[in-house]
Amino acid sequence: MHMNTLFIFLQAAQGGSSLSMWIMIGLIFVVMYFFMIRPQNKQRKELQKFLDGLRKGDKVVTIGGINGVVREVKDTTVIVEVDKDVCITFNKSAIQGPQAGAAPKKDEPKKDKKEEKNDEPKAETK
Repeated sequence: MHMNTLFIFLQAAQGGSSLSMWIMIGLIFVVMYFFMIRPQNKQRKELQKFLDGLRKGDKVVTIGGINGVVREVKDTTVIVEVDKDVCITFNKSAIQGPQAGAAPKKDEPKKDKKEEKNDEPKAETK
């Protein structure tokens, strides 16, 4: 692919207009942005959001591949229980993300409309 791109640039420089060469260079940068830079920024933001919302009981994986459960979260460190009564302290930056298959915990489960209606006290009729 690199040879083809170089060949196109050489042709543009020899016989084509300089405008078409600048358009090709611009298109290459646009393609690089949408296929490389933008997805990496999105992943980084998602990881930062996960780390900011990290709390006790979350199942995590470290960059070293250690699976465990968060026992305590501090400003820059996380204590992860990797086995019964075995805890390791990691920097938050060493957390890769949630364990595969671990569902994210929610603060309170949402009730269905049917459940809300059942929870309401019923008026007695005589």
